Amino acid sequence: MMNSAAIYPPLNAPTAQANMFGTVPGYEGLVPGGGGFLPPPMPAEPVAPPQPGAVPADWSIPSLSEDVACDAFKSFASSHCCYSKAPANDGVITKMEPFNTYRYRLETFSESRSTDWATKPHEGELADFYTQTAPRPWEIQATAPKLFSDHKEVIRVPYTSSIKDCHSCHATGTMPCQECQGNGSKPCWVCNGSGTNNNDSCHRCNGSGQDKCTQCHGKGTKDCETCKGRRQLLAYIQLTVQWTNHVTDHVVEQNSGLKVDDLRSVSGKELFKNNQYQLYPLLGFPNPAISEASERLIQEHLAQFAQSSRILQQRQTVELIPITKVNYKWKGDSHVYYVYGNENKVSADDYPATCCCVIQ
Repeated sequence: MMNSAAIYPPLNAPTAQANMFGTVPGYEGLVPGGGGFLPPPMPAEPVAPPQPGAVPADWSIPSLSEDVACDAFKSFASSHCCYSKAPANDGVITKMEPFNTYRYRLETFSESRSTDWATKPHEGELADFYTQTAPRPWEIQATAPKLFSDHKEVIRVPYTSSIKDCHSCHATGTMPCQECQGNGSKPCWVCNGSGTNNNDSCHRCNGSGQDKCTQCHGKGTKDCETCKGRRQLLAYIQLTVQWTNHVTDHVVEQNSGLKVDDLRSVSGKELFKNNQYQLYPLLGFPNPAISEASERLIQEHLAQFAQSSRILQQRQTVELIPITKVNYKWKGDSHVYYVYGNENKVSADDYPATCCCVIQ
């Protein structure tokens, strides 16, 4: 017969929580608070080198017609309550200049694993500690989400569970009520604990000066928050599997005058996309800044994520973000606005006819 003391050791010292966890083979050195992310094992077979993706020949820039530019400007003016529609309706376009603006995006989809000791109220689960050898963190099966999407899964490591007395309440299942400091009652709020009100016995507390505590219903104790009144805890090693899609963008500088931050909210024409386990830098792009960004970011992602996580897939995308600088005249003065992105968003910092709305 198993010694019950071995399953339910006494926990009387202040360090009871730290001492309640045993040593599990393969998890030596794990302390409450966790041991950080665990490096993935080396692949059993050599990984095939990345292969260069096909490079399309069509790097064309879509042109914007005057009608589309005018319609976008009118919608922009209509969306601002303080803007007069006159410049958008009556302005005359004098020049339209298209600009090549490329956005390179690198995504690295990785899986990382970390372990920590955890507890939960014991609800009848069997203790499987030492019944078999616990699997190592990277040996445990976990179902990955679809590629390039963030997800987290928390798994109880098999054969690491044991039953312990609750360290918070010393296995009593209760804790003193914080509201009444364990007294079961509080000073009456009508007579402030004096028992009298206007020289008469307080009708609220019948002259006792005390009110029953509504938090603990007069018991002076409440169920322990740690064990939920069950007196015992299931202690085990918890594995956290985190899938993360790391995304880095590089926008090629353009000389149109439009702020780069404005481009974050729009999409462009997708010129190129490929994904592999590990990417080969994009070569042969007409703009050398894209090739340089591709090579630099791929190296940075490998250095940043390959040591502490397992890279499952990488994806690189090149978009052409259309930008048209529109010069126009209104009331004899020259002005500029920009139409950009597939959404035909408009930026017009110097819109010439604004007013201040005052709410009465």
